[in-house]
Amino acid sequence: MTEETDATPVTERTPLVELDDVSKYYGNIRALEGVSLEVHAGEISCVLGDNGAGKSTLIKIIAGLHRHDAGAFRIEGEDAKLGSPREALDRGIATVYQDLAVVPLMPVWRNFFLGSEPTKGVGPFKRMDVDLMRETTRAELLRMGIDLRDVDQPIGTLSGGERQCVAIARAVYFGAKVLVLDEPTAALGVKQSGVVLKYVAAARDAGLGVVLITHNPHHAYLVGNRFVLLKRGTMSGSYTRDEISLDDLTREMAGGSELDDLRHELERR
Repeated sequence: MTEETDATPVTERTPLVELDDVSKYYGNIRALEGVSLEVHAGEISCVLGDNGAGKSTLIKIIAGLHRHDAGAFRIEGEDAKLGSPREALDRGIATVYQDLAVVPLMPVWRNFFLGSEPTKGVGPFKRMDVDLMRETTRAELLRMGIDLRDVDQPIGTLSGGERQCVAIARAVYFGAKVLVLDEPTAALGVKQSGVVLKYVAAARDAGLGVVLITHNPHHAYLVGNRFVLLKRGTMSGSYTRDEISLDDLTREMAGGSELDDLRHELERR
């Protein structure tokens, strides 16, 4: 006699992370309502929306900062309510925020291992293994195609795009299965944005599931497999790449029918 279970059987197509009709409220304020999202290994799921659309709340739920109030949040088919970012990391979810949690005056290798420094020696002779950290940082960045001049240079001397790329390589090295990127190209120019998107694609090709939060449909369409559009805390659309063109995605992002109404109103005036 076999024991029945409510757990969802894990298959190759089971999402690494799945939000199903998720809602979040702060008192009487609706931050998210009825939002669904799937994140698969080797794919990039893009979440698009203007300021106030609910993107930050969505990130905080996936990253373990806040718990959802309704709906289902699943990690590899298992219902989850994360209690902290550390718990999210333990489940393989790494989040890289727009402002990047780095110490500008510390060298690149020190930031790469910040909070997870390997040591050598025992007792009073125990100390950080600096040589290992230097060599590992250099090797892991090269493996992602990032060739820095010197890993001893302060990370604050790198460009914004280079710092984003170091953060992506760090997440890959420490075993992330899901990488959540909060507006990684928002403050970057065209060339630096292209560099970051190249390494986002490299993380995808390494088998990670990537959540790309952005307000730029052109950047999203360059790398995305799935697209979720948020507006005032609700979903205004959900598409796979073969269901929507860049022009239609841009139009939806710009307001769709609301934009048409505005055009007619301006023409009358």
